[in-house]
Amino acid sequence: MESNILLLPQPRSMVRTVGFFELCKPRFIQCTSPELRFSALRFQSVLQEITGIHWPLTASQSENTGLSLQVLPAAIPQPQGYHLRITPAGIQVQAYDAAGIFYAVCTLVQLLRRSQSTEGRSVLPCLEIHDWPDFPVRGVMLDISRDKVPTLDTLYALVDRLAGWKINQLQLYTEHTFAYHNHRQVWQDASPMTGEEILALDAYCRERYIELVPNQNSFGHMQRWLEHDAYAHLAEVHGEIQTPWNTTMQGPFSLAPEHPGSIALLRELYDDLLPHFTSTMFNVGCDETFDLGMGQSRESCESRGVCRVYLDFLLKIYREVRARGLTMQFWGDIILQHPELVPELPQDVIALAWGYEADHPFDEQGAQFAAAGVPFYVCPGTSSWCSIAGRTDNALGNLRNAAENGLKHGAVGYLNTDWGDLGHWQVLPVSYLGLSMGAAYSWCFDTNSQSDVAKVVSAFAFDDLSGILGQVVYDLGKVHQVLGVVLPNSTPLFWALQRPVPGLQEEPHFHITPELLMQVLAAIDAAIAPLDQLDGSSVIHPDMALGVRELRNTAHLLQHAVRRCLLAAGQAPGIDMVTDLRLLLDEYRKLWLLRNRPGGLRDSVARLERCMEDY
Repeated sequence: MESNILLLPQPRSMVRTVGFFELCKPRFIQCTSPELRFSALRFQSVLQEITGIHWPLTASQSENTGLSLQVLPAAIPQPQGYHLRITPAGIQVQAYDAAGIFYAVCTLVQLLRRSQSTEGRSVLPCLEIHDWPDFPVRGVMLDISRDKVPTLDTLYALVDRLAGWKINQLQLYTEHTFAYHNHRQVWQDASPMTGEEILALDAYCRERYIELVPNQNSFGHMQRWLEHDAYAHLAEVHGEIQTPWNTTMQGPFSLAPEHPGSIALLRELYDDLLPHFTSTMFNVGCDETFDLGMGQSRESCESRGVCRVYLDFLLKIYREVRARGLTMQFWGDIILQHPELVPELPQDVIALAWGYEADHPFDEQGAQFAAAGVPFYVCPGTSSWCSIAGRTDNALGNLRNAAENGLKHGAVGYLNTDWGDLGHWQVLPVSYLGLSMGAAYSWCFDTNSQSDVAKVVSAFAFDDLSGILGQVVYDLGKVHQVLGVVLPNSTPLFWALQRPVPGLQEEPHFHITPELLMQVLAAIDAAIAPLDQLDGSSVIHPDMALGVRELRNTAHLLQHAVRRCLLAAGQAPGIDMVTDLRLLLDEYRKLWLLRNRPGGLRDSVARLERCMEDY
């Protein structure tokens, strides 16, 4: 493989051959089927953007063909696979299917954007690529229910980027952020996705070979519904709930599975939501139902067992999904707690084995579902949430673990999740590292597992060939490690902004010396110092400039968190904390609205404003 040709994902097989192909001569793009037109237009558009040359599309063979696109399943046996050959005479693409053609063009577009110039002429290196995916489904799930709902323009831009990385499934995790016709009081302050927007996004995704899968949690995580009087009677329990993490939370949380109104509500929601999607899949959620048996279903759970009550309600949901001709996806955490019930799952569901630590037991869980004959996805995460700046090493370990063990046990998909718990404080660029490397590992683990992560993220997530932005994200995501404290699914600096200062020192992970905290401040400064090289640079474009602003404010949040820890340790923070927080929040609000809708912003900011009470 030619090591100096950087692509995302890196192809399964790439061999550099002799010579170059000149792009600036007038040529044709041979598009042998109408279904290949969008892929042909994608190449045509980027070619004209880079060289100023327009290659017309044609369906016929020409001696002046510059790019030929052909679906030939007999020649390319792997679904979504392709063979790309660049010679001095032209570019030939053969693929198993139209998706394979699109992925070959995505590779070509990356090559075009890094095309060389020889004596004033744009050229591509001659090479030969044979490529196909490890996982037939390579997905991304975005949390749009924890305050942050992206604008449609943000979603379109992200879809274009994900499609270019050969992602082929997208889910928008929804609790209350779809504009259901008869339930306005639930979503009226959330700036929800509307039916019209879903129809438009579905079509946009479909053109780019991405399946937009509906995702509506249907059991746990229903507090945004159950807190309203109209739905309160459907809650399993109100009041304080004991969680599996030895903490308490204020209910309500889960639907009461034994109440007939629960399935009736879901039936109505499904009839409203699902017609907006062309997908044949539906993720019904059903994770973390830890309050089950604490309230309305207590007697049933005592007599039949908690997991049996859970499974019975899951099967009611399954029947609703099947009645609509769809395949049900569901989070597998609850059923895995009772592996004896796994074989009772219908064989046409898809279980989602999720876990977000580098050492998550994907091996064990994959083996359980595989032994029962239940199709499953492995579902790692970007490690961005509850972190402010990400957790670089954990993210990469988690993503690799999922890919390796998903392949080992025959997972039919890889769904990379990006959550927004407790205010969704992380900005989108913090998630780019996990999103891009998840795309790489799920396409071909062997050729991508040792990629230069910072360089790849910079080039393909930020379009920054200097490598600076990728390195900054990589380094900011390692700052928390200076503290020497490892927390599940979070970092101490995140919790420093969530907890009151007087109680910080009582928590074991905040017994941190002032000397160590000063080292963290130095690490933050070192991580963002390279951004100074980009400020005012002529090569920076508007999206890169926005990314720089977002990363600077991310660093500001980290710094403020460190200074709260100094306060907790009885040290002077060195600045006026009130003024600092006000400046931070002013930029936070501005940045939020550049990518996201206003709904949820007030709730997210309120979590940070509580810090004022300590100053």
